[in-house]
Amino acid sequence: MSTKNVGLRNIEVADTKICSIDGDNGKLTYRGFDIFDLTKNSTFEETSYLLLFGDLPTEPQLQDFKKQLHSSRDIPVQVMRAMKERPKSASPMDVLQSSVSMLADFDESINDDSKSANVRRAISLIAKFPTIVAAWNSIRNGASLVQPSKDLTHAANSLFMLKGKEPDKEFARDFDVCLILHAEHSFNASTFAAREVASTRAHMYASIAAAVGALSGELHGGANVKVMHALKEIGSIDAVEKWVKERLDAAGRIMGMGHAVYKTDDPRAKILREMSRRLAAKTNTPWYDMTKKIEDLTKKEMRKRKKAEIFANVDLYSASVYYAMGIPIDLNTPIFAIARVAGWASHIIEEKFAEAQPKPVIYRPKATYVGRYCGPLGCEYVPIQKRDH
Repeated sequence: MSTKNVGLRNIEVADTKICSIDGDNGKLTYRGFDIFDLTKNSTFEETSYLLLFGDLPTEPQLQDFKKQLHSSRDIPVQVMRAMKERPKSASPMDVLQSSVSMLADFDESINDDSKSANVRRAISLIAKFPTIVAAWNSIRNGASLVQPSKDLTHAANSLFMLKGKEPDKEFARDFDVCLILHAEHSFNASTFAAREVASTRAHMYASIAAAVGALSGELHGGANVKVMHALKEIGSIDAVEKWVKERLDAAGRIMGMGHAVYKTDDPRAKILREMSRRLAAKTNTPWYDMTKKIEDLTKKEMRKRKKAEIFANVDLYSASVYYAMGIPIDLNTPIFAIARVAGWASHIIEEKFAEAQPKPVIYRPKATYVGRYCGPLGCEYVPIQKRDH
């Protein structure tokens, strides 16, 4: 079977110790730990440590890691000044991407490509992502900047800077779980972009900036934005059936349904589905009921029309979860990045320092040329005065 023009689906390009996905059975593990165990028992800080270092931390290790994160939350004033010069209509993901690139200018050891230097950069980037996102949200809205807390957890601090007040414990814990769920997902498009750039021996900031760019597309990180816009467009649960059928009749995509890897329920969607249900009850909003009906009807219609099974992915319910938390819709993808930077950085470090591959092998896939053919000697260049077409 040809594997061309299918997005490298099922093509193994590298070994990894970071993440395992069993798409047939809906199983996701980080460094061998099941995602259900991590979301039940862990925190984003602990999970980030696991991704970066390969094992769960001891209590002293975790406290030291948190201390490093807390002390790295501030961003250079020059980066803040550059954000203030941006048009207020600039995309949050574009602002995040350019800000990440700028951070390289303020890394005094930028030419040190040792593992320890890259771990330090990883911790700094994980810490700074929420600050960049929240700062841009304040700047574009003409609001006062909220300085990062030195005491709150990563999740609580992220919401605090966005909202200007400390979140209640339930919201903070739910957001913490969301960050864990979005922290890593093997060789997805943005992670592959990060590793591909890192394979050229580019520094981490360039690799992470590439990942942010890949995540910005609606077929990747932007999908839950589309889901929330769809929910608001539909308006009520009574209008869901008509919308789903018309969408499928027009061969349209139902964002949040289907996945390149999972052939059953996305385990992350299972956790977010229940969270969405609980938050909808807490906030007295219709978004969970509408989303559940979209999921059920899409499954039913796909079985009827194409005799195919389709399942909810992580984006379907994360949309209503973030909306219930009061997060602006166009910040859904930057929130995704706030979590996924831990996975990206872990993959960059693995790409640069894999035990079986001490020197990165630059990614260089092969393409089959199917363009103009004028014979074995190539095409003859005709001066423009003699061209008759």
